[in-house]
Amino acid sequence: MLGLKNKLAIVTGGASGIGRAIVMRLASSGASVFSGDVDEKGNMETVDLAADLTGEVKAAYLDIADLKSIESFRRIVFQHRKNDPEKADIIVNAAGWDKIQPFLDSTPEFTDKVLNTNLKGPINVVRTFLPSMIEANDGKIINISSDAGRVGSMGETIYSGAKGGIIAFTKSLARETARHRINVNCVCPGPTNTPLLAVQPEEMQEKLTRAIPFRRIAEPEEIADAVLFFASNMSNYITGQVLSVSGGLTMAD
Repeated sequence: MLGLKNKLAIVTGGASGIGRAIVMRLASSGASVFSGDVDEKGNMETVDLAADLTGEVKAAYLDIADLKSIESFRRIVFQHRKNDPEKADIIVNAAGWDKIQPFLDSTPEFTDKVLNTNLKGPINVVRTFLPSMIEANDGKIINISSDAGRVGSMGETIYSGAKGGIIAFTKSLARETARHRINVNCVCPGPTNTPLLAVQPEEMQEKLTRAIPFRRIAEPEEIADAVLFFASNMSNYITGQVLSVSGGLTMAD
């Protein structure tokens, strides 16, 4: 039903948090998953945790803020699949980075890092793997944005701008690739139990919890479920859509 058996899925940011949960969910559903992350230790931990799952999981170093690293990652992926076509069936852009601070405290270096990691990086990952999808007239692309990109977030102004850009990129790419039967969709998590949230002050975490109608923070696996839907056959007639997974924190008409 899901149609993921033996499909090749590329997942960025698979070393921890939401990215790791996505790797696990796709591999559990039969996909062959290749995780790319700057955290090589975490990447290998993901591989070890996935050892007993239905699908195969491999990992390699990937810095999505560096185009040369993306190109090297692509070569490594296909070196491991010598007898298969050089085509990714699924791309999931889950890697991201942020630091909560006032906008006026943002240095040019900080701004570049946020934009390169959260906007330019995912764009370059898609640009690197998309040609083979177009040639095959088939593929699924899922970008992980954030509800900060839909409604804004205090202390995350540049991050919100980058994630809003990912939403616009998703919609435009979906229009451009629809004739090639490539589905492009976007998942927007709300506050989620990840290492990034864990380092925030406890008072902030409590305020976020109270603001969410479900009165709890999301678990990474709940974001991964939305990605699984978009990666599977269940979404074959869906493209250019933005799905918020936020416990009702951000509702839209």
